[in-house]
Amino acid sequence: MMLVTPSRAPAATLEESFLATRGLSEELASRLTLEDQCVQSMPDASPTKWHLAHTTWFFEEMVLKPGLGGYRLFDENFGYLFNSYYEGIGTHHARPERGLLTRPSNVEILAYRAHVNKGIAEILKRNEDWSWRIALGIHHEQQHQELLLADIKHAFSRNPILLPAYAPAPATAHTSATPMGWIDCPGGRVCIGTNADTHFAFDNETPKHDVLLRPYRLASRPVTCGEYLAFMADGGYTRPEFWLSDGWAKAQAEGWRAPLYWREAEGWRVFTLNGERPVALDEPVVHVSLYEAAAYAAWAGKRLPTEFEWEAATADLSIEGNLLEDGEFHPRASAAKPGLCQAFGDVWEWTRSSYDPYPGYRPFDGALAEYNGKFMVGQVVLRGGSCATPRSHIRASYRNFFPPHARWQFSGIRLAEDS
Repeated sequence: MMLVTPSRAPAATLEESFLATRGLSEELASRLTLEDQCVQSMPDASPTKWHLAHTTWFFEEMVLKPGLGGYRLFDENFGYLFNSYYEGIGTHHARPERGLLTRPSNVEILAYRAHVNKGIAEILKRNEDWSWRIALGIHHEQQHQELLLADIKHAFSRNPILLPAYAPAPATAHTSATPMGWIDCPGGRVCIGTNADTHFAFDNETPKHDVLLRPYRLASRPVTCGEYLAFMADGGYTRPEFWLSDGWAKAQAEGWRAPLYWREAEGWRVFTLNGERPVALDEPVVHVSLYEAAAYAAWAGKRLPTEFEWEAATADLSIEGNLLEDGEFHPRASAAKPGLCQAFGDVWEWTRSSYDPYPGYRPFDGALAEYNGKFMVGQVVLRGGSCATPRSHIRASYRNFFPPHARWQFSGIRLAEDS
């Protein structure tokens, strides 16, 4: 099952990319009832209709208000309701209370989207100076497409007994995971990051800079559920010697004994966007925190890669894998092929790198300075994208980041070791 829109072929123009991205967001939401789109199941999540409105506010605030003379706001109250965290722009509604916004209605939000779409179409005709900001808005909305799926998955998982499915299970045949191999990486002086001279990149990916790496090896594929079950069976959640101190405290306080969305019922079962089913041993384990990933690596006698090791190993790989447009919404077992497998798609891979600025980092200008830089403390970098990441959004230099306890994102594990 593949998504109907957008086409898997790359958009030829910025306008095509804009319309395809906006259409995909609405298609993802259209699979949900209006009641589904209002729910907020935890403070870190947001309702579907908030994602639809916030991404629209971003285009309005960052492109149309400064760039389109005579632009008329759709609703002057929306700036307060749908600003996320841009303190320099003004006050905003509290994040944990987004689920209380029963109004505006979904109908009004779709009308808001159509209104802003018309404005973007007009500015594309008038002035190409705003093209970069429109591209930023597209990539911002793609981030929220993945968040929309992660957030509704959490909400559905909290619906007892029914455990609704977001989409039917794919008809793909089950395959066995290839045996884990090891890819030798020479290390040395490597160039990390990008200057975004010929393609879009976020400010946190810049500038290019050299890093010195010792020789290392990366696992050929992510850790599977079957391999993670062996960690669990060996007391992995009860043995503090494998855990970072903060991770052990968190696991004990919250009673972790398996990845998020797993439950024990005549064996282990897992909740997915396709509904609940038995854990498939050959699929990559997903929805684990950095703390769990590091504990597993210590138990296995390995470690997690740094983000620089990960990028150096994947820099020349093509963007192939199980990504959002494939419509599976869940990791699949690795295909039998040589080299580094599943570097892109399936699961975001935790690294052991703190989310810090690169040497010479400069944030975006103006209000956009708050986009990434203000979060560069207490977060850990993930690489590679997931089954919910749009294909045109991911690249080898892309730096995702979450706090180390986060589990509701599509995050998994790839091991590393010194050569």
